[in-house]
Amino acid sequence: MKVVSRRQRRVAELIHEELGLLLERRISDPRLAEVTITDVEITPDLKLATVYFSVLDDEPARVELALAGLEHARGFFRKSLAETLYLRFVPELRFRWDQSIRKGERIDRLLASLREESPEEGE
Repeated sequence: MKVVSRRQRRVAELIHEELGLLLERRISDPRLAEVTITDVEITPDLKLATVYFSVLDDEPARVELALAGLEHARGFFRKSLAETLYLRFVPELRFRWDQSIRKGERIDRLLASLREESPEEGE
């Protein structure tokens, strides 16, 4: 189990919130139109933030386009974070596709198929 300090958690929450607002209000790149920031994890020294994202249409080609758009906007994101968060160091941003939504949907489908196959009680 990972031990996360209160400071790490707070900085990660601030980055998550600010990146979400930037995507919503200031980014016009069509590659990022359907991107949502799902989570942020930050190292104990606060110098590296792993930003997890999901895409409405999670086809591999769409995910690659979204990742390219995020990588392209990395400098803009860091500059904006520096202006709003007032941290001593603005962490490097590393983007990762969050597959947990896809995995959850797969589990839901499997459970639904099991329910359809199993006989109902009382039949």
